[in-house]
Formats: sequence, structure tokens, C-alpha cells
Amino acid sequence: MRAVITVIGKDMVGILAKVSTVCAEHGINVLEVTQSILQDMFAMIMMVDIEKSNVPFTAFADELTALGESMGLSIHTMHEDIFNSMHTI
Repeated sequence: MRAVITVIGKDMVGILAKVSTVCAEHGINVLEVTQSILQDMFAMIMMVDIEKSNVPFTAFADELTALGESMGLSIHTMHEDIFNSMHTI
């Protein structure tokens, strides 16, 4: 099972490191990362493997949301099944 994490906000040092640290703490493997800085705005999409997570998905998503709020970022975590359903005609 996989999930998609999106991060958007003002660029600052340590965004990737902090999000990756939360993943690692919960046994979640980062599969792919793409990030871009547009002027002073940071945008990142991560694909993660949540199969061996040591916490429920909702708790993980809530933790990342709280991290984003503390850093002034928007962090959204979506289960791959939901993501795929949203993009299926």
C-alpha cells in the first residue's frame, strides 16, 4: 500500500528532512520524491510505502498535518486508493 504526500509553502531549510524523519520514525519508506522551488515557494510530492507502518494511516496523516501547521506549510497525505479513485473517469 502506498500514499501520496504533498507539501506546499514558503521555502526554508529542512522541509524534506523533517517530513522524511516522520516517515522513518513510523517505518514508512520513501519511494519517490519530486520537489521544486518556484521563486520562494516550495512544492514537493512524495510517494511512500505505508505497508510496514507502525501507526494507523490516519494518525500518520494527522502528524504530518500538524508538522505542516507548525512550519507554516500545507502538508496533505492521501492514501493511494483515494488518489486513484479521484483520478479515474
